Amino acid sequence: MFNANYKTLILSFNEFYDIVDKDMPQYGEFCLLELKNGDYTAGEWNPDDYRSKKSTSGKFIRGTADTIGSEEVERWHSLERYDLSECLEDEEMGLINLGPEKEGCRSVKFEGFKSFADRKNPKEEQYCLLIMKDGTLAAGRWNKWRGQAGGAFIYAPALGSHSSDEVWAWKPLSTDESFAMELERENEKKREKKLNKNPSADPELFKYGTDINVYYEKALEKLREEFYWATLTMMKKQTPVWQIAPLHGKYVFGQISKSYYDDSDIVTPWTEGATADEFVDFLCRYTHDTVKNSNPEEKFKFGTDIDVYLEKAFNNVKKDYHWLDKKILKKGWQYDIRKVDGDLEFVRKYGNEIKYSVYDVESAERFIETVEYDYQSAALQANETVASYAPEFGHISLHGWNLEQYVFYKLKSGDYKVSVTAGDRVTGGSRDFFITPYCFEAKTYEEFLDRYLKIVPEYSFGLGKEELLPDNDLKKFLGY
Repeated sequence: MFNANYKTLILSFNEFYDIVDKDMPQYGEFCLLELKNGDYTAGEWNPDDYRSKKSTSGKFIRGTADTIGSEEVERWHSLERYDLSECLEDEEMGLINLGPEKEGCRSVKFEGFKSFADRKNPKEEQYCLLIMKDGTLAAGRWNKWRGQAGGAFIYAPALGSHSSDEVWAWKPLSTDESFAMELERENEKKREKKLNKNPSADPELFKYGTDINVYYEKALEKLREEFYWATLTMMKKQTPVWQIAPLHGKYVFGQISKSYYDDSDIVTPWTEGATADEFVDFLCRYTHDTVKNSNPEEKFKFGTDIDVYLEKAFNNVKKDYHWLDKKILKKGWQYDIRKVDGDLEFVRKYGNEIKYSVYDVESAERFIETVEYDYQSAALQANETVASYAPEFGHISLHGWNLEQYVFYKLKSGDYKVSVTAGDRVTGGSRDFFITPYCFEAKTYEEFLDRYLKIVPEYSFGLGKEELLPDNDLKKFLGY
């Protein structure tokens, strides 16, 4: 990389422009900013009136939902007009002037740069001045990548960022609100950790000790008075499960989730009572319906041979998906009935996966229905399309999503399906529907639509009888 020593390097910014002089950056230019309170940050200029170079009304964008209003800025200095590569090749380089030094000019020096090469990271949410590996200057707010080394400096909307791999050296700029909040959060975590080193236990709340299983077992005894089949495994299907954890220096009954930002534990305490017996009663209520719906006599009413259930599902699907055969299903979901933590469970895995996962359903009929859905999907994927027709439609909004595509397909078997795609600015999804033979038993096209729209209803998928009935090309495509 460069030969200069970043630890002793000084960057002197000399060519500042005062906002009061109405000499503004170019639209989209990324700038170092001196704020009216003396702090330093950076951002991309976004004027309210992009046609006027003299307009001072606007904002400097620092990242997603992260801006500085121009009214907070005293002066600016471009970060985009410099390439420091040649200077940084000189190992003796100690000071780099950015802009000419003039008498009476505003100059600000930054030193004390750090590098990822020394295995040093900025603090989370810290906004930094960057010297990139290509010799250019930039800035951004540090966000560590979750679950892996490295991170990125966010500098633009939609999480536009500079990867840590692209940065040669970095220097923290002034503390701002986002960073201050992150510092307070980190300090709170430290205070909480210190408090929780030796947590106390309320004798009324924890009179049966601090093993959560003791409380579950006491609740289990009560549940078995109503449901003889109840087990701890069934109770703990009701998630999230309850645990005993320290919070603010005291043990609590709580549910624990992970923080999106750093995977730290978030404890949500139980607040519906003040005694151990009240918590046991609460556990009975909390798990009641889950245990009720786990009756093995209902769940495995056709026995414990998985083939019996799969055969019922196959025969039900075969009635409409007449081309389905069992060879098609070999690459899809695989099912079994196995003991998991002492209880029989329906389990499944996909294709060549090694491990089965529990497929929790309350009844044999519900399990068969879900297998039918998997078989239907596999059957459609195996049936090639030979022709298609896409009805024309204007803008259609579906509960906040926009209809993007609506296509009828004729399948190799002579059957039909329809594929619907909808989305918003950031996400979307598609779904295929098989048009059952029952629809085509209709004598007229209008009667066909009445049956078809029960499968793909207008209120859910955008097109109804008013749009489809006059479409003679679709009518012909469907064989009417």
